[in-house]
Amino acid sequence: MGTSSIILGNSRRMLMIEYLQNREGRAELRDVVDFIAEKEGATDRKHRKSVYVSLVQTHIPKLEREGVISFERGTVRLLKIPEDVTVYMEVVGRHDISWSTFYAGISLIFILTGMYLENVHLTFAALVYLLISLLHHRLIKRLV
Repeated sequence: MGTSSIILGNSRRMLMIEYLQNREGRAELRDVVDFIAEKEGATDRKHRKSVYVSLVQTHIPKLEREGVISFERGTVRLLKIPEDVTVYMEVVGRHDISWSTFYAGISLIFILTGMYLENVHLTFAALVYLLISLLHHRLIKRLV
């Protein structure tokens, strides 16, 4: 299993990498835990503890073995990140739209065009692309 699949295989690992990238590659574990808990929508003590335990027992050791991070004295450091992983980590500013939202909008335009032109193939293809963009958008929202 390659480094990319190690990271992409879990949303908490992806969120940890995203947080470290935004913090110039270094952060305290408690800050990483708070960030992930907030992104997962539950910041109560029980959930933060769950995030902490999963990071310490599972995710940090996996990423250390792959040489992606180092963890010493409560500090997590980003050592490297595989190039192909960043393709899957869509970071969108507060007032920007995501690529999945953009593609959904374009798909709707093509659906309307296909219906107007009475072109079944165009309409069907646009519906497929709309479905894919909606699924991608849902996945990204779950991760972020």
